This record gives sequence, structure tokens and C-alpha cells, in this order.
Amino acid sequence: MRILRAYTPNKLSLISSLVTSFLAGLLLTINYFYGHPFYLYILIPVIFLISFLATSYILNFLINEKITPIYKTISGIPGKDKRKKKASQKDILAEVEHDVKIWADDKMAEIERLRDLEKYRKDFVGNVSHELKTPIFNIQGYILTLLDGGLEDPEINKLYLERTEKSIDRMINVVEDLESITKLESGELKLSPEVFDISKLVEEVFELELREATERSITMNLNLTSGKPFLVRADKKRIFEAMRNLIGNAIKYGRRDGKVSVGFYDMNNLLLIEVSDDGIGIEKKDLPRIFERFYRVDKSRSRMQGGTGLGLSIVKHIIEAHKQKIHVKSTPEHGTTFTFALEKGKMIK
Repeated sequence: MRILRAYTPNKLSLISSLVTSFLAGLLLTINYFYGHPFYLYILIPVIFLISFLATSYILNFLINEKITPIYKTISGIPGKDKRKKKASQKDILAEVEHDVKIWADDKMAEIERLRDLEKYRKDFVGNVSHELKTPIFNIQGYILTLLDGGLEDPEINKLYLERTEKSIDRMINVVEDLESITKLESGELKLSPEVFDISKLVEEVFELELREATERSITMNLNLTSGKPFLVRADKKRIFEAMRNLIGNAIKYGRRDGKVSVGFYDMNNLLLIEVSDDGIGIEKKDLPRIFERFYRVDKSRSRMQGGTGLGLSIVKHIIEAHKQKIHVKSTPEHGTTFTFALEKGKMIK
């Protein structure tokens, strides 16, 4: 079979005809010694021609009627004419074998991709169910307690209504975060770039996170290398969301009496933003997965802190929507640092 792959149908027909003609000539030579007339040798060209035409017809018939439909199914080549033209110019068998191999490899890759998607779907549905199930059960328990007589007790009804509100807020956060990721991934959410001072934006985030930072005795530092504004051109609302997620995480997982720092570094046309803490850090094995939806390094502590497990995934999509990448480096018990770049902006006078 490997020998056949080295020849086109016309070459195979020629070789077959030569072999047939040689055998016919050999047979006529033997017959000549037994008294048969010499003029029978004129039959050799006729035999060669008939053999060549017959072999060529059979091979092309097999290729066009048997192999070509398979090839068309695999590669989507319309019609037979193109394949017939190629058959006389190229090694059709080797070409089809090569294309079939590529097709098989693609199908195997597609199957693996579908398996990964199926696993991702199951994990995603399970994670969403888990995130929503906890607050729903909490709300159910609080409502049942109130209906069973707790509503008449002023201390209990207020406490349980406040807890119900917190559970509802958690459900709303999960739904809103999922909606944000869906819009970012589908491209439905369009960025609205503008020029702004990102140092002022970070100060706004610090003000919003001040209460939680104070509760954990964490100091928030904004490292400014100059008194000039740090202008970037980006979607201010989305960068605010990304910075709040990063700074909020740094506070949640930071060391008590520790610090959270944000710094800016000039990189020609880009401004490098760095958010770091001196907290619990992340194990090396977890680093490649921290931007996945619902992935938690410390699951029990994350849920205790009230996180949805979607924050870093949202940050990643926001930064990638700005055509940039976010990077992370971390050492357990020594803290974590996130870095990304944004295009510099120029204030229009």
C-alpha cells in the first residue's frame, strides 16, 4: 500500500500496461518458437493501449465514485470536477490519507473540547446552585421562624429581617456578577474609554473599603512616585469595578495589622498598576486557576467573608477587554501581588 501511495492513477495505469504488455510479449515469443506467426507481435501495442485505458478507467472510477465522496464529506470540497483534475496531477491516495488524518485529529480535539465544556457546565451549574442554595435556605429559615411566632418578638423579628436582607444581598451579588461576566464574554458590554486620573479612582475605592480595612486593622497605601496625575485611557466604571475587587480581596485575605498597597509604574505608552498585600498568599498549584469562575483557594473562609467567587474572573475579563493581561505572583504567608497595564491618557486642554 505504501508503494501505491507514491504514484498517481496515470502512473499506476502506465506501469500496469507495461507489465501486461511485457507478459504478452513474453507469451508471444514462446509461441513463436512453437511455430506461431511473427505478425502476432503487432498485438502488443493494442494490448498496451487496452490495458492502459481499462486500468485508468477503473482507478479513476474507484477514486471518483468511492474515495471522492468520503473526501468531500471530510473536507467539504464541492463537486467531482476539482477532484478529477487533481487526480491526474497529484498523489490522490496520499493526499486523501493526509486529509483523513487531519480530519480525525480535529475530531478528536473537538471531542476533548466538548468533554471539557461538559465538565465545565456541570461544575458551573453545581457552583451556581451551591452559591444560591445557602442564602435561599437561610431566608427560608428566617421566614419560618418569624411565621412561627418570632414576628411578635421585637428583638427577634428585627434581627432576622436584617439577616434576611444580607442573604438577599448575597443572591443579588451573585446574579449581578454572573450578568457582568456573561456580557464581558459575549462582547455585549461595550467599553466607554475616557481619560481619567487612576490615582483618584484608587482613593475612591480606599474610601469605600475603609470600614472593612479598619475592622481588620489593615493600612491602605497609595504609592505615588510623583505629585502629577496618573492619566489612563480606559473605561472608568469597569476599571473601578476591577480595582474594587482587587483591593477588596487584598483586605479580606490580608494579614491583620497588615497593609495593602497600590503603586503605578511608567512603561512608555503604558502605565503599570500593582496591587499587593502581605496576607495569606496563594499556593503555587492554585495560581493557574484563581481567575476561574467560583474557584476559591480557601473555600470555607471565602464563603465566611461573603464573596461570590466571581470577582477575579470579572477582573480578568475587564482587563482583557482593554487588550491587556493581568498577572499574579504570590508566596504563601508572604502575600500576593496583581499587576496589569493600561494605556496612558493625555488630558485635552
